[in-house]
Amino acid sequence: MNRDERIGLRHGAGGPAMRELVRSVFARNAAEVGDDGVGLVQLDDGAAIRIGERWLVYTTDSHVVKPIFFEGGDIGRLAISGTVNDLAMMGATEPLGLACAIVVEEGFERASLIRIQESIEQACSEAGTAIQTGDTKVMGRGEVDGVVITTTGLGFTEMLVRDDGLRPGDEILVTGSIGDHGFAVLAERHALELRGELRSDVAPLNGLVARALDAGGEAVAAMKDPTRGGVAGALCEMAAKSGVGILLEEETLPVRPAVRAASELLGIDVLHVANEGKAVLGVQPQEAKRVLEALRAHPLGRDARRIGRCTEESPGRVVLDTGFGRRLVAESDGELLPRIC
Repeated sequence: MNRDERIGLRHGAGGPAMRELVRSVFARNAAEVGDDGVGLVQLDDGAAIRIGERWLVYTTDSHVVKPIFFEGGDIGRLAISGTVNDLAMMGATEPLGLACAIVVEEGFERASLIRIQESIEQACSEAGTAIQTGDTKVMGRGEVDGVVITTTGLGFTEMLVRDDGLRPGDEILVTGSIGDHGFAVLAERHALELRGELRSDVAPLNGLVARALDAGGEAVAAMKDPTRGGVAGALCEMAAKSGVGILLEEETLPVRPAVRAASELLGIDVLHVANEGKAVLGVQPQEAKRVLEALRAHPLGRDARRIGRCTEESPGRVVLDTGFGRRLVAESDGELLPRIC
């Protein structure tokens, strides 16, 4: 039996293997959404259907992070932020409400469940939304690992943003330092004693994205949150869908010293590490400076940077200029850090 006849961790890594699985199994009979809508076949951050003059955007996500509690957050904050951010990446920055389904393992501590619920409430408050409905199940001991949370959200937008709208000349912006979440969870999981503070960036970004959209309007051509697969995965997917090349400049990448040290020590490229409180944006060049200033004026975007631009060369590929030469930035086809979000 070859490896593609069984599901492996790589099929949940957000890269080529996962997209192939979705297309060949879950989306094989998926219908196109009318009126230029977004459906399962587009593999965007969510789906969108036109209702009158607006778009209804909706998304769902499951969260299986290990450990459940980590420096900077926990599975509850992660679940809310992930769903709110997926809506925001498509332009829906004011969530109407969320649904939350929780599966709990028999024997899980009630105090820990209360702590998770408090994080959910805090993240909802930051995002200006609330849990409107949900479901709770309890599985037998050993049948699920602690807690699994699935969240669904929906919201309206008058300007739908897709992840395939990049064009040559567009500037690539990132809203802050990269790699924070993945390395924070990794360090907690393996009790690594690394110098410096490794803290997850997990946060709802809808307020930050609203600032960017107010500043740039339709010049904001594409957005994506670089979760599984990191910045490399997000940009490779955006480049392939848009039919452009992306040239990144290594010296402009915002990386905290502790994250850089962990990356060098463990031999893991920070571009492939998950983020849960950052977004990458493609912005038309005439408005890129204005959008960058708007991002930096928000507390969650103070470290926003321009990190590259779109080109006609090497369509569908991401290239990194190191200052000494150039190298191809490829997506990881495996799971470098499983159970990260």
